[in-house]
Order: sequence, then structure tokens, then C-alpha cells
Amino acid sequence: MNENDLFFRVTVALAAGLLIGMERGWQDRDAASGRRVAGIRTFALIALLGTGWGLLLDESNLLLLGFAFFGFAVVLAAAQVTRAVRLGDYGITTAVAGLLTFVLGAAAVQGHVAFVASVAVIAATLLGVKPILHGWVKRLEQKDLFAVFKMLLISVVLLPVLPNEGYGPWGFFNPYEIWWMVVLIAGVSFSGYFAMKVAGAKRGVGLTALFGGLVASTAVTLNFSKIGRDSPQHSGVLTAGILIASGTMFPRSILLAGVIHSPMIPLLAVPLGAMALICFAGAAYFWKSSEKEADPGGEGLRNPFEIITALKFGALLTLVMFLVRALRDWFGDMGIYAVGVLSGITDVDAVTLSMSRLASEDLAATVAERAIVLAVIANTLFKVLLTAFIARGKMARRVAVPLSLTAVAGIGISMV
Repeated sequence: MNENDLFFRVTVALAAGLLIGMERGWQDRDAASGRRVAGIRTFALIALLGTGWGLLLDESNLLLLGFAFFGFAVVLAAAQVTRAVRLGDYGITTAVAGLLTFVLGAAAVQGHVAFVASVAVIAATLLGVKPILHGWVKRLEQKDLFAVFKMLLISVVLLPVLPNEGYGPWGFFNPYEIWWMVVLIAGVSFSGYFAMKVAGAKRGVGLTALFGGLVASTAVTLNFSKIGRDSPQHSGVLTAGILIASGTMFPRSILLAGVIHSPMIPLLAVPLGAMALICFAGAAYFWKSSEKEADPGGEGLRNPFEIITALKFGALLTLVMFLVRALRDWFGDMGIYAVGVLSGITDVDAVTLSMSRLASEDLAATVAERAIVLAVIANTLFKVLLTAFIARGKMARRVAVPLSLTAVAGIGISMV
């Protein structure tokens, strides 16, 4: 390591210490001198202390470096205990930040510069957003915490152990793919609930619709319809959310098709672009009209983590997958359009990718384009039915008009 490398690494360590120290110093800015465990200067010195030990003891002497870390931890703990006795402040956040800064200083001088920079920024951000994080935790109820554990159980624990291979006729039953859809539906519903509870009903709906539409607009429609059924006073903003999610589906499909087979972009741009404009126009109208609706800040919302609903949706997906493979086997290319319609009910992305792949091989691009358009039309009309059966009433009528117009526009343009 030459002098220039050493200077650069020490500079990064010092910057990390200053960044964390600046945040800690700002938090204790009103404390009298001598009543703070550590401020911006102390954290900078802690980072330099770590670089010094890291320079003297390379990675082959990690045990000795561990002893140095332990000695520093004892000193810092003594200072923290003294502060707790004098001021009654038993928080250890600053002490932990000091230990982390020492480690970052040692890691920087040993060459892990990118790691040190990233961790320093993350640490400073976590320290700085304390009021926001605590506010989120205060809004959580016990049922919300249990819902988090259930969500993690079905996704992190159960999903990875399921076999990712087809069973039954035509291999239509794939446990991993079906359970992934269950997790996806539950996850979108779950994240939407927390977005509404934390950010407020109106802002939460907008965020959930936009980002949920990039993943599963049907799941967003299912979730918002359930909320609209239980909270009809929010039907305006929930209608706007469904239309935002539905409108997002169209450019997403164009993008996916273009990634697989770029000639599909101009073919899909006109019909799907027109459908997106109608959806977004309807969303803008209902969003504007919903300004009169009260924003409850997420209060009174039911936790939408209902695994039974997700399982029913997974069963429907299994049935559709079976029918798709059967029609393709029985009718060959003649069943392409039927495949598009049936698959599009629950999974537009699968149709888009498969048809684009076939178009890049031996399927006529116009046939693939019509199959994709039929898929998104079927999905759009399925959302009308979902809202009608679940939300019912005023919200169902609000959703039905713009989505029906969207479907009609898609049919008309694709037939030209």
C-alpha cells in the first residue's frame, strides 16, 4: 500500500466518522458541554483510532484487533454508565454507533472502502430517521405484528422449500409458482395496508397503486376492493388507486415485450398506450373528486392479510394454468388467443413474455400482439368483475365505467 492509497483510506474513514458524528452531535445539540458521550469530533477521533489499529494490525492479526476493540468497548461502556447514573439516560444508541465507527475505521484502512462508505451512510440514515421509525412502530397493533410474522412464514420459510417443477397432465401444477402467486397477492395486500396506515389513506393508496401496479395490478384491485367494501367512504380514492394500478400494467407489458422481442414495441404501443391513457384519465378524475373525502390516516382499516383469500386466488390460478396447457395441446396455434384470454385473467406478464418469445422464433408478430392485447383486455374486464363482486355498490360502478371503456378501446384498436 503506497502513501496515496493510505491517505485515501484514512480520508474515507474520517468522513465516515464525521458523518455519524454529525448526526449524533445534532441529536445532542442542546446538551451542555461535558454531558454528551460523544459528538462530531469524538466520532472522527474514534474512526481515526480504528484506522490506527487497523494499520498496525493487518488481517492476519484479527485476534489482537479484537482485543483492541474490546478495550475500546470497555472505555465506551464506562462513559455510558456514568452518563446513565448522572442523567438517567439509559439509551445505548450512541455507544453502539461509536463501536461501529471504530470497526469502520479499521475496515477502511484494510481496503474495504466501498463497504465502509455504504455502511456509514446507512448507519447515519438509520440514526437520523429515529422519529419516523418510532412513529411507525407506535402505529402498529398486536394483530399487525402477528401479520408480519405470518407473512414471513409463508414467504421466507415455506416458499423456498417447495419444489419448482411441474406435476400432473402437461406439468400444469407447479407448487412453487402457485405459492409464489399466493405470496405475491398477500404481499401486495399487506404492503398496501401498511402504506395506508403509515402514510394516510390517500397517500398510501397512491403509493400502493403505483408500485403495486408494477408487480400485480390484479392483486391491488383485489385489495382495494376489499377495503372499499369495508370503508365505502373512501371509494373515490380507492377507485383512483385501482385505475392507477391498471394503467401501470399497460406500459409494463410494452416494456416486457420489448425486452424479449423489440419489434413488439411499435405493435403494442398504440393499443396499450390508448388503454393506459383512458385509465390514467379516469384515475385523475376520481383522485381530484376524492379531495372531499376525509383522510383517516389509516385508522380503522382492517389488516388485509387473509391467507384464505390468497389461497382461493391460487386455486383459480391453478385451474387457469391447467386450461391453458390443455388448449395449447389440443388446438395448437388455434388455441393461442384462448390461451391469451385465459392466462390474462390472472397473469398478464406470463402471456406477454411467452408470446414475445414465440414471436422472436416462429409465431407471426401480429398474432402475438393480438394475444397480448386480448390478455390485458381479459385482465381489465376481470378487474371489473372483481370489484363488482367484492366492493359492490358505488365503487363497483365507478370502476366499471373507465375500465369498460379501456377494454372497448383495446378491442376496437386491435381489430383495425
